[in-house]
Amino acid sequence: MDFDIFLSIAQTPVDSYTPDENTMFSNFFNQLEVADKLGFGTAWVAQAHLSTEVQKMNKQPVVPHWEGEVGLCTDFFQLAHLMFSRTKNIHVGSAVMSLLTHGGPVGIAERVGAFLALHGLKKDEKRKLRIGFSAGRFEFMARPYGIVPRDIVEEAAWPALRGQIFGEACEIFLRLLNGEIVNSDIIRKTVLTRSNFRSDEDWAKVQNAVLERDSISKVPDSITIPNRYIFEDVKNIPQAWNRELLDLIIGSHDPKLQKEVNEILPVKVFNLSITPPELIEKTHERMKIDYNSGGGSWKRNYMPRTIMVFLNDEPNISDSERNSQAKLEADKALNSYWGALEGTIDPAKVSRAAENSVVGNVEDVSQQIAERFDPNDCIMTWFDFFNHDSPRVIRNMEAFMNKVVPRVRELIK
Repeated sequence: MDFDIFLSIAQTPVDSYTPDENTMFSNFFNQLEVADKLGFGTAWVAQAHLSTEVQKMNKQPVVPHWEGEVGLCTDFFQLAHLMFSRTKNIHVGSAVMSLLTHGGPVGIAERVGAFLALHGLKKDEKRKLRIGFSAGRFEFMARPYGIVPRDIVEEAAWPALRGQIFGEACEIFLRLLNGEIVNSDIIRKTVLTRSNFRSDEDWAKVQNAVLERDSISKVPDSITIPNRYIFEDVKNIPQAWNRELLDLIIGSHDPKLQKEVNEILPVKVFNLSITPPELIEKTHERMKIDYNSGGGSWKRNYMPRTIMVFLNDEPNISDSERNSQAKLEADKALNSYWGALEGTIDPAKVSRAAENSVVGNVEDVSQQIAERFDPNDCIMTWFDFFNHDSPRVIRNMEAFMNKVVPRVRELIK
């Protein structure tokens, strides 16, 4: 079992305390350096764009009840250079980068190559840049980059169309990373049909929008959407960077898209959300077939599993007291999270989130991990979840790697 760490740099109030930006970054680097010494495999960093606070003033805010900023890492590449410079062993990953921001797939592919050309100047460099990429969780972050409906048809189709735009961006991104000459004529076309929509009603809205826009009388069975990205031949430079230093992971559970991206390059899969166990197992079975053979055979640790760790190993209290305190900490953090994210506390969602957490003292957390995860899984541990007490976060990290991990290895032998 592999153990990675997820670092959110979320500047949100906890118990009415919101650290300033300098404190947030200082805490982040302190935790990163400890994670490197403790032996975590990869440090995954949450990426966000633009102020979550300011978007609450928009006509249609995406997260109207979120307090503070969802994340301070707005340029993963700049942060990654510093992360590598301050550590010795740990890999560095984005969890996850939106392909629809910062110039879109062409600009991001170019920055990946430029980064690795510099990162690989050290001939014995083995640490990987692990690019997790997605459409982005919060839609408002992509709107200033032109990812908005262009007419009434696109507006009617938008919930389904946004995923298709991401698919188009994925192909451009991966072909450029593959060293290909790319133009928009060779990139996938978007053709919407009933299968793209959740209901007949949703599909009918799009069909009716086409009737109005095009002044036609016959309802179409399929609707072709023009490419979002229009360009002539391009190829990325630099070109000669070491591709062994790049790892690609898609943040999507769309089976069709997972297969399509793997027709270009080996692309692994992220599990950042509260995903049902049966879907996780189906993904593993499917990826045994669909994973690009250039990356070898599919392995379970190619899909990191996120867990929120509420571990209590504080001194001078009993194990039962540690358990009780850890449960209180978990309930408080999860309720705060869902309240901030959606504006209401949904007990069902908090319960499902608890299933994506491990809670308790060293022995209880060890038992939970050994029982709930496959011995070949990669666990992405999240310690700073609604917790600005950096010394406590670090103590939890140390207890986890020094006590929990050895105990888990005993239990899964």
